[in-house]
This record gives sequence, C-alpha cells and structure tokens, in this order.
Amino acid sequence: MKYIIIIPAYNEEVTIGKVVSNSLNYSDVLVVDDGSSDRTSQLTREAGGSVIKHDKNLGKGAALKTGIKYALKKRYHAMVMLDGDGQHDPRFIPQLLDSLDDAGMIICSRFLEGPPEGMALQRKFSNNLTTNLLKFTTGYHITDSQSGFRIFSREAARVFSGIPYDDYEFESEMLYQASLNNLSVKEIPIPSSYKGEKSYITGVKILKYTYYIFKLLLRDLRRRIKN
Repeated sequence: MKYIIIIPAYNEEVTIGKVVSNSLNYSDVLVVDDGSSDRTSQLTREAGGSVIKHDKNLGKGAALKTGIKYALKKRYHAMVMLDGDGQHDPRFIPQLLDSLDDAGMIICSRFLEGPPEGMALQRKFSNNLTTNLLKFTTGYHITDSQSGFRIFSREAARVFSGIPYDDYEFESEMLYQASLNNLSVKEIPIPSSYKGEKSYITGVKILKYTYYIFKLLLRDLRRRIKN
C-alpha cells in the first residue's frame, strides 16, 4: 500500500527534525508549514522531508486539507496524520496500516487505556466533552475525538478534502462527515508525551470551536428530524 505521512506544523523548529527523521523510517513525509516564522521548513528539508508552506497562518484544518489534496493528486492509497510537536510515536504506523479498512479511518486514542500522564486538566475536560457530543451525533464508540494521530483511506480522504473548516474544528468534522458517508471508524490505544507541551489554542479559537459545536448539534438535529 502506497501511503504518506502528513504533518501539519506551525513554529515547530524544536521538534520537527526528529519527528520527520523518525517518520521517514516508515513512509514518505510531507510537512505542511502553516506560515511559521521559525526554521520549521528548513529543518524539515534537512531531515529529508518534503514541504508545502502557506504564506500565512491559516489554521490546522487548512494545513491538513493542503496535505490531503496533495496526497490525492499523487495517488496515495492511504494517509497518516501526525502532529509535529513530538507527542506521537511513528513506530505505531505499521499497526495502523494493519487495522485500516478500504473505506475507513483509524484513530490513535490517548484515552482508550486511561488518560495520559501530563495532559492539562482543561484539555482532558474539553476532549471528554467534545468526544461525548460526537459520540451522540455520529454513533461511533470513540474515546478520543481530538487525536491528531490518524490514518484514513483514499476514499475517506476524498470526503475530508471538502470539509469547509480551516482550524481545530476540522478534526471533529472528519468524524461527522465519516458518519454521514458510512465510513468505518476504529480506535487503537497509543501512549502520548506531553513534556514541554505548548499550545496555540487562543481564547478566540475556543470561542470559534464552541460555536462550531453548537452549529454541529443544530445540523444533526435537523438531519434527524428530516429522516
């Protein structure tokens, strides 16, 4: 199976070189640099990865869509999403490939075997709230709706490439669109590291995401009434 690892990155010069070099042990690597002001792109190339750079910061969802559209154009059969901050271990990628259906998505869950050590309390709370809302709207029995470590098929990628959200809403919308298109979604447990974690989630982004969740619930309610 021909697959590619897509890494959205924004000012990740501290970790990106190691993430890329470790990921290259398993597949081609594309880093989508979302308008970084540091050496993220330079260090990616030095490590052996490919780079597409946005002229300005557009959001994580926009970076993922850029990577997905590139992978579809290059006719990859599957795509792996991996964060650039080093919290995910690429050695789990072969396990993901073994679990992938032709028309599915596998999520690497940080919560399937209990909450990860070092994760901030507010992150645990928001993930739990969002996951329960998405379980209700999608019917998927999931534990980690916000995991940035996923693999999905080319068929699923075609669906995800049309998602109209450009920021952190994108990962939640992937699940909702998967459910609307009858794609299978599974989880496997993985450990994650949160040492020295930094966050670019601002108050404005939290408000945007809250508004997204509200609209998602309304969309789902209208869909249920219509059906």
